[in-house]
Amino acid sequence: MRWEDDRQSDNVQDDRGVRFGGGGGGFGGPIAIGGGGLGLVVVVVLALVFGVDPRSLLDAGGGPSQPTAVQTEPQGPRADDEDARFSRTVLAYTEDVWGRVMSERGVRYQAPTLVLYDEAHPTDCGFGQAAQGPFYCPADHKVYLDLAFFHELSSRFGAPGRFAEAYVIAHEVGHHLQKLMGISDRVDAERQRLGGGAAANRLSVRLELQADCFAGIWATRINREKKVLEPGDIDQGLAAASAVGDDTLQKETQGRVVPDAFTHGSSEQRMRWFNKGFEVGEIEACDTFSQTYKAL
Repeated sequence: MRWEDDRQSDNVQDDRGVRFGGGGGGFGGPIAIGGGGLGLVVVVVLALVFGVDPRSLLDAGGGPSQPTAVQTEPQGPRADDEDARFSRTVLAYTEDVWGRVMSERGVRYQAPTLVLYDEAHPTDCGFGQAAQGPFYCPADHKVYLDLAFFHELSSRFGAPGRFAEAYVIAHEVGHHLQKLMGISDRVDAERQRLGGGAAANRLSVRLELQADCFAGIWATRINREKKVLEPGDIDQGLAAASAVGDDTLQKETQGRVVPDAFTHGSSEQRMRWFNKGFEVGEIEACDTFSQTYKAL
């Protein structure tokens, strides 16, 4: 992926090196799923990677925590500075694409803020931790990213490469677009009405697949404008989408697949909807809510 000489976004809150002490509740203790004694680091990454909102876990843990202390580490060059520059550039790419798309529709695009942090950070959705993976908080319109996740994406999920990392950011910005369009609010309201369970999970799957599709739109449009893609880049994005499919993650953690527990979609679905957005390049192609669930 070609990116080195392009604009970097100013909508970035760089809190790397800032340590926030957590209060009670929130993402406190270890969680186990399936038959294995998996700790928070594994479970929450697998469950919520690329997720829209960490509040579902916060509700189960006693509510959002508040930071009790802040300690700033000495400033200076860091090993992940290139990753930070890359993330700023990708965010700028999303601003360019969605700014134009929304302008075509007569709407002014309000870009999200990207928060770069280490280990833990307070948000308006609760006290977030890097263990949960990158996430979007709709309450404060911010995308939260610990850059160490890029290493996890390659080493743990088998999805290396800059475009795989760009897909992560583009997916989360897709959730921001859903918030601006009122889609996520409608889904949240319906999920609350349903009171959880398989039906509510299916709504979450539709939301996540649409964000994958939006990421595909972003990829094809930024490539039209700037020719950023290189051979193999789309394969990297598809590998990332596949690696975090619910069926793949359930097999790895539980040894079996439970479709009623899906919240993000299968590997095949995630790849297919990203591809659909990439091939069509229009928001209308990403309507995951108008067709039957089996047809997704």
